[in-house]
Amino acid sequence: MPINVNDPEYTRAEKDYFDAKTAEDRLEALGRMISHAPKHKGAENLRQQLTQRRKRLEEDLEKKRKKGKSSKDGIKKGDMQALLIGKTNSGKSSLMRTLTNTNQKISSVPFTTKEPVVGVMEYEGSPIQIVEIPAIGSENFERGLVHTTDLVIIIIEKIEDIDYIKEKLPPHNGKEIIVVNKSDLMTPEIKRKISARLQSKRYNFVLVSSFSYSKDNGIEELKRKIFNSFEVLRIFTKEPGSEKKEKPMILRPDSSVRDAAEKIFKGFSKRIVEVRIWGPSSKFGGQVVGLNHKLKDLDTVEFKTK
Repeated sequence: MPINVNDPEYTRAEKDYFDAKTAEDRLEALGRMISHAPKHKGAENLRQQLTQRRKRLEEDLEKKRKKGKSSKDGIKKGDMQALLIGKTNSGKSSLMRTLTNTNQKISSVPFTTKEPVVGVMEYEGSPIQIVEIPAIGSENFERGLVHTTDLVIIIIEKIEDIDYIKEKLPPHNGKEIIVVNKSDLMTPEIKRKISARLQSKRYNFVLVSSFSYSKDNGIEELKRKIFNSFEVLRIFTKEPGSEKKEKPMILRPDSSVRDAAEKIFKGFSKRIVEVRIWGPSSKFGGQVVGLNHKLKDLDTVEFKTK
């Protein structure tokens, strides 16, 4: 470099850059070099070189992502699926562990998550598939999963992260929740300002702390928001003469009794001779209905077969 930089943070970042084993690590170190580069006029060439280097590196990473094929696009999608998306070290892994009790690795080292991690969050008896994907901006980021998911949970530490993440997010039809993480490190005044700003932009959001065990850590509110994001029917089934219900099956709105039967296994509806139903869609408990009867959330269905 044509200029001698004495800032120890810059020197450390430069060393990390040349020692980096991956393009993501180089990009992260380069970002630190730019942030600690001198701001005076004599360092203009240095800043320009660093910025151009970062741009080339980002373009190379983007080409690799476009070529490629997500190695984990084959994850079998659950009836209700949500993706945890955020920048490196935003707290995705700690939140994943809190929501699903998976034994996810948590580290301050950038880009620790190299491939998707799948877990299940139980809410009111219903399983919701939660997938933590590698940090946005890394070459391991799973674009294909974003296209098909039902819900995108965007994890941030500061409001400015939202624009960065949304710029890099591929097109998707899933709903979004903004999760402001590490709220235990914020003062009440800062939390109030963040909430006011997000409300003004009409974001669906929640402030959480995955390391706090207090009742106001936001985790239960987040779980409720996640569940309420899905437009589904929870349908229980039971054996004739039994009061024991199975775990609810998940169906799409406007589903019929026939759809519920076919969800059990293909062709099952042809074996049914009688259907009784309890719950919101019935006129009275144990009403006999046909296969075309439209179901409502929390109905219980009893099938009699040949």
